[in-house]
Formats: sequence, structure tokens, C-alpha cells
Amino acid sequence: MSKKQVFTGSPWESVVGYSRAIRIGNRIEVAGTTAMQDGEIVGVGDPYAQTKFILHTIEKALNQLDADLSHVIRTRMFVTDISRWEEVGKAHGEFFKDIQPVATMVEVKALIDPLLLVEIEVEAFVE
Repeated sequence: MSKKQVFTGSPWESVVGYSRAIRIGNRIEVAGTTAMQDGEIVGVGDPYAQTKFILHTIEKALNQLDADLSHVIRTRMFVTDISRWEEVGKAHGEFFKDIQPVATMVEVKALIDPLLLVEIEVEAFVE
């Protein structure tokens, strides 16, 4: 089976040793994605804005692997404040309302930067 990877150019990819997304055969895995762009956090204090930014980033990675959001079968959302779940859920619903993948949302103690409120990873399958 062939393997295709997507890199965003983040300095962390080479330091930590990971890619944004990988496709092996029909299966695609997208790494935990946060609202970081060019070293800056997008949507500081706003989990809804961060979630929308993250899902756009994930969508771009999927597109580079000849897939799109309709191929997503699972999302995992990690949030630092579960009391704000509705804001994250609203943004998630705007992207996945008609797709309805299996979804998990859990509260975590912290993400890599205290200003990051949400991290999302997805699994996709292309027939």
C-alpha cells in the first residue's frame, strides 16, 4: 500500500517527528490539530473560533490527500473547559451536520499552550 503524508511546515513537525495527516490506502488519520497559524494562536479566548479554524485546517489536509469532510468517520475533540462544550459543538455541527461522524469530546487538563482551548483529530475513510 502506498503512503502519502501532509506537512504544514510547522517547526514542531520535524522536532517531534510527525505529519499533519497521513493516508495509507483508503484510511486517513489527521493528527491533533489546534488553532495555531504561523506561531500565533487564532481565536484567543474563543473556543467557537478556534474550532472553526481547526476544522478548516483539517479540511485542507484532507483535500491534499484526495478526500474531504464527507469522508470523516470519527472526530475526537479535546477541550480545556467542558462547560463551553456548546460553542465547540456548534462549530462542529456547522461542518458535520449532514455527515454525522462518530464524535467524542473530552475535557483535558491542558493543551500545549494555555491559550489553546480546543484540539481535534479525525479519522477518514475513502471508498
